Order: sequence, then C-alpha cells, then structure tokens
Amino acid sequence: MNPKRLLIVYHSQRGSTGRMAQAVFDGARDPEIENVVTRLVRAADAQPENLLWAQGLIIGTPENFGYMSGGMKDFFDRTFYPVEGKIQPLPYAIFISAENDGTGALRAIRRIAPGYPFNEVQDPVIAKGELTESHLAQCRELGMALAAGLDAGIF
Repeated sequence: MNPKRLLIVYHSQRGSTGRMAQAVFDGARDPEIENVVTRLVRAADAQPENLLWAQGLIIGTPENFGYMSGGMKDFFDRTFYPVEGKIQPLPYAIFISAENDGTGALRAIRRIAPGYPFNEVQDPVIAKGELTESHLAQCRELGMALAAGLDAGIF
C-alpha cells in the first residue's frame, strides 16, 4: 500500500512556532499511524513541488501585526500560481502562535486557502501568549488527528 503524504509548512522567528511545528510533526509520526510519511519544511524552504507531493497539509505561523507572518505570506505568494489547477483539494489545518488573539492570521489564511484549493478539516490551534505545555499537547493532537485521518482514508 502506498503511504499517504502529509506536509507541515511553518514559519518561526523567535522559536515558539517552531516548537509548535515540532510538536505537530511528533504527533503526526505517532507509532499507531502506520501508513503516513510526514515532512516538516520551513516556509522559506517550501516549494511548489512540496505541495504537489502532499495529500494533506498543516500550516503554522506566528501572528505578526494581526496577520500571518511575512514568511508564510511569501510561501503562499511563491506557490500559488505554480500549483494552480495542478493539485486536488488538500485537507489542511492551521496552528498559530499569537501575542494577540490570532484571529487576523487565521482569517488571512482562511481567505487564501480555498483558492489552492485547501479544505480545512480540523479546528485551528491558537497559542495565545506564552507557549505552554498544553499548547504543545494540542499541537501533537492536531498532527496526530490529521495523519490518522489520512491513514484511515477519511480525508
């Protein structure tokens, strides 16, 4: 059986979103999930080929000035036209590290995602304020849930 392919793309400046991304990655690689290959890629390194490879996607960004990070916006800017019309709808989820409330970053991603097309299949994880172990546990659960859904053929 061919393994399903999950891509995690994130941007992090001060480390919190990077720690969240690692937790998402760890959850997606849970030993109970047997048929999913997961890649963790920084937004600056992610290319259209990564999206063409993926069968599921998790996006992580810090909230900057009430918006997604410039690094994540750059990822969207660089990949949209090269993959336009070439990918099937991808199930996706979002995690955000927010000093404020995260709603601006969430809204921005949700406005862009349908054009790819991405279909949101999990509630977002928004870590407001200082990153806690509870936030990281939610990130592990997010990664595990999306990978398990791919593995089971739900997505």
